[in-house]
Amino acid sequence: MAVDRRFFGHGIPGLENESLSGKLIVIEGSDYSGHSTQSALLKEWLEVKGHAVAEAGIKRSKLMRQAIEEAKEEHILGQTTLGLLYATDFADELENVIIPALRAGMIVVADRYVFTLMARQKVRGAQSDWLETLLGFALKPDFVVYLSVPAEELMHRCFYSYGQLSYWESGMDLALSSDMVDSFLMYQNRLLEQYDRLADQYQFDAVDGTQPIDDIHDHIKKKVKKLLKMA
Repeated sequence: MAVDRRFFGHGIPGLENESLSGKLIVIEGSDYSGHSTQSALLKEWLEVKGHAVAEAGIKRSKLMRQAIEEAKEEHILGQTTLGLLYATDFADELENVIIPALRAGMIVVADRYVFTLMARQKVRGAQSDWLETLLGFALKPDFVVYLSVPAEELMHRCFYSYGQLSYWESGMDLALSSDMVDSFLMYQNRLLEQYDRLADQYQFDAVDGTQPIDDIHDHIKKKVKKLLKMA
């Protein structure tokens, strides 16, 4: 059987011969990199230009969102099981939001995608072949913007926004350090290494995320105009 190259791996049964006329655009990056801001700006700009836009992202599924939050809050699951929960969450989002929108010819703007799941799991010791099998049902995006921001700047943004660091964003589950600041920097640097590898492997459009918000938005608009063949 021929491989459906629209997917990372085995794909989704039943979609082999179906045309998905929409476009999938992903804004990737670490926590506090600005991915949500740029996703919102892109969606607004596309709608002003007359395009029908659907929003997507990770941990948005009504099916799994609460279960994931409870598991993280209570620290009751191992890394493999938590990774499976995230994969289930993403599968639900793909089946019920992303594919129907693409089928209808809409533009899907994803505020992070399966790459974030890959990076997090790789940092926690997951093997590449296991991840590729687990997440092989995911569609390949038409365009990925990656906002690269140093770990020190991510930490400053976190303190500015919330006044404190969080357990999971600091990678405290990995026991890298008993000091949360040190753990945050070590964990985020490991994540950045994984994002950089993914950027090379999947040809992300890597952008300096420390630039002014409007400059980043203008860069993304130019790239999306070219993708959509907009005048």
